[in-house]
Amino acid sequence: MLRFISQRILAAAPVLLGILFVTFALARLLPGDPCRAMLGEKATAQICDAFNVRYGLNKPITTQFGIYLKDVARGDLGQSFRYGRPVTQLIVERLPVTVELSLAALIFATAVGILAGLWSAYRRNSIVDVATMVIANIGVSMPVFWLGLMLAYLFALTLKDTPFQLPPSGRNSPGLIVPTIQEAWRLDLQPGPLNSVLSFISNMHLFSSLLTLNLPVFWDTFRHMILPAVALGTIPLSIIARMTRSSLLDVLSLDYVRTARAKGLSEPRVVLRHGMRNALIPIVTIIGLSLGSLLGGAVLTETIFNLAGVGRILFDAIQARDYAIVQGFTLIIAAAYVVINLFVDLLYAFLDPRVRLG
Repeated sequence: MLRFISQRILAAAPVLLGILFVTFALARLLPGDPCRAMLGEKATAQICDAFNVRYGLNKPITTQFGIYLKDVARGDLGQSFRYGRPVTQLIVERLPVTVELSLAALIFATAVGILAGLWSAYRRNSIVDVATMVIANIGVSMPVFWLGLMLAYLFALTLKDTPFQLPPSGRNSPGLIVPTIQEAWRLDLQPGPLNSVLSFISNMHLFSSLLTLNLPVFWDTFRHMILPAVALGTIPLSIIARMTRSSLLDVLSLDYVRTARAKGLSEPRVVLRHGMRNALIPIVTIIGLSLGSLLGGAVLTETIFNLAGVGRILFDAIQARDYAIVQGFTLIIAAAYVVINLFVDLLYAFLDPRVRLG
């Protein structure tokens, strides 16, 4: 197992390096430059020349890339042109929002999608099966930006002043104080890796409020997270439901399932115990790919629901030609893909004993 993990990590290093180089090169080959994107009409030739010298943008791309790799090896992802702050600080602030939103959307999509696909396969060719698959097809077809606006209109305006009213935007209610873990636990830490990790966790309000037993913050954050999680998770939900139904129907037609039925086992036991576990491998693959795509594709959802996450800052950084932010967040998202794929491969061995990792 350890050998397999080591091999996968070593194999991922060239992939991350290639992604970083392509992102690095494409960002600089796009028309425009950071100085004029930031200053606009105030950007003069003298100012931009000084700007390029200060940030090393006057050097060849290969030289810039070599310097950047040395900085990354030391844990330095550079400094933002626009914000004047280290990219690592921006990641600690912005990435938890996207991670929390993506995990909430994935939990919603996985739970509802597997149950819908399971019930649809169990009631094959019935009205329930047809209705479930029709709804799944509609879910795949609905654009996220349209669904998000419709959900906000329905639950914030149409159902206003009812028990079903939900906040249409933001992470928390105005004026709500969300203490960090350091403040809740009265920790006086100096700047460093441990403080950065705790700050990262603190910015995941759902998780940090559970750790600190701050139930008012948890409930407020949970209510604000429902609509964006549903909007973002609808398409993965539909795909998971269809994949669950298809995979389970294939397994239920195999000989060992017919043998289980011939032994007199009840149909729910046959489906859940004998069929579902062997049908999980393609489902797990889809779930893993969905989490990766959610991390990198939440820009529309974050914009609609006014969430300050990765999508918003990446969009602004691309417009402002803020290379450090684009490179830093791309590297983190690519690394997350690698970790997720590794975790999915490890799950294969757990779900199917015939899979050997060596």
